Amino acid sequence: MKVSLSNIEINNEIKKVVLSVLDSKKFILGEHTKKFEENFAKLSGVKYAACVNSGTAALFLTLKSLGIKKNDEVILPSLSYVATSTPVSMLNAKPKFVDVNEKNYTIDVDAIEKNITKKTKGIIPVHLYGHPANMDKIKKIAKENSLFVLEDAAQAHGAKYNNKPIGSLGNAACFSFYPSKNLTVCGDGGIVVSNNSDLIKKIKILRDHGRTEKYVHNVLGYNLRFNEIQAAIGNIMLKKLPSSNASRRKIAKYYDQELYSKVITPYIEKWATPVYLMYTIRTKKRDELQKFLKNRGISTGIHYPIPIHKQPVYKEFNKIKMPITEEIADTTLSIPMHPNLPNNQQKYVIKNINEFFENR
Repeated sequence: MKVSLSNIEINNEIKKVVLSVLDSKKFILGEHTKKFEENFAKLSGVKYAACVNSGTAALFLTLKSLGIKKNDEVILPSLSYVATSTPVSMLNAKPKFVDVNEKNYTIDVDAIEKNITKKTKGIIPVHLYGHPANMDKIKKIAKENSLFVLEDAAQAHGAKYNNKPIGSLGNAACFSFYPSKNLTVCGDGGIVVSNNSDLIKKIKILRDHGRTEKYVHNVLGYNLRFNEIQAAIGNIMLKKLPSSNASRRKIAKYYDQELYSKVITPYIEKWATPVYLMYTIRTKKRDELQKFLKNRGISTGIHYPIPIHKQPVYKEFNKIKMPITEEIADTTLSIPMHPNLPNNQQKYVIKNINEFFENR
């Protein structure tokens, strides 16, 4: 049996809407994009949204619009995809990497306070694997130190913190629509959401060459626009998101029940309604287990094998010690998780993980 790590369902409704956009010959920042921005803002519990061409672009434009510049510092976790930090670096600012909480894998709030300096301007909490960070404490720290909070919600579409939508808890939030995400547009894409109308207005100008009206460019901008085909797909995917997230939670519960005695399963905080972009287990026998599952036709992933502060591009941070982040990087393994994962495949994954440990 072959079991994929993730899967995207392309149905006739999606194919039909793609053809309709092609027939319209309107491809960039049109009515589909406007509708998608409105719908996604509602999902996130905010008033405004701006679509861009990737989650990385969303972070970059938001940081730029928040005024981040050379020598500023932004605190963020090292346990994330590198795109959490590269937008900071691209603005000639300094990412201040900190460790994560050992249970929920999101940013360690105590480490935030210890790393604040006179140069610190903001905090980027990452809702890793779809589990919310401890936002109340993060917001309290930010308020006491006059810092912005920018949610990296690339893995948390539809997640909630104390029943409040992820995306509504900071100054702004950025999401990605990369194909592996809970909500994809069948390609790259991203969005910024916020209750700050001025911030979103700045981002919309910057994404489109700094244009304020046709052939009038008041600032130096970028070509980071969103396209209509992906917006049209996004509107369809958005309608399915609640049910697909519910399916992920149901599968996760089954995994929890059947695997907790063999591996470290995801810990869910009382404040969290997670969406399980990945179902990530931990074991010191990670590499052996991954090889064993591969031989049984089961795809897995490692998120992430090299923490950002250990990446070659960040040589100046390579010697920093982050014991929890490094331990997680050495032991974590993502097993198959998507809303259409058949029950027989779930059982097959569980059977083989249990078999691996029974023979050792």
